Amino acid sequence: MALVVAQEVPTSSIMAVPHGPVGVGMARRRMREELLASGVQDTVVDDAVLILSELLSNSCRHARPIYENGSPGSATVETHEAPVASVRASWRIDAQGRLTVAVTDGGGPTRPLPATPSVTARGGRGLAIIRSLAKDWGVHDSVVGEVTVWAALSLQGAFATRVDLTPDLPPSLTTGAGVGTGLPLPGFPDFDDLP
Repeated sequence: MALVVAQEVPTSSIMAVPHGPVGVGMARRRMREELLASGVQDTVVDDAVLILSELLSNSCRHARPIYENGSPGSATVETHEAPVASVRASWRIDAQGRLTVAVTDGGGPTRPLPATPSVTARGGRGLAIIRSLAKDWGVHDSVVGEVTVWAALSLQGAFATRVDLTPDLPPSLTTGAGVGTGLPLPGFPDFDDLP
């Protein structure tokens, strides 16, 4: 007879990944594993992983990394190690049945805005994809020198997320309040405070 031990699956996760393409793959794999283990529907997991990929790719292309142990070109006296260039990928399931995906980086010269690329353009569709999959998304300054771009999805299913907003969401989350203002959003988790 086999003994099965229940394992608590986290409803939130934060990870530092390298600032570059290798970090995108690392974060995608971990998010997929954790969300599936939490019992999130496959379609929602697929949408969340696509959103995370787009956010991380935009961060790598348009923003500076976060240097965890110093500034670029410096080495710490104790370890003589070069600073680690990374970005933070995070996701959280809240009590209202929303999955919030966020990427924090060192910011860039401009704020993220959806573009309308030409038919032949090789890029520029990432935020439009995020807007079509997420119930809401936004940008805010987490701490000095760090910018977080986030997107919220419903756990009720990908099609439900794209067609109908859940009526119990506060109006501030359904109207895009705070998008592009740099102000914290009501009900948006502070990923810096998560365990």
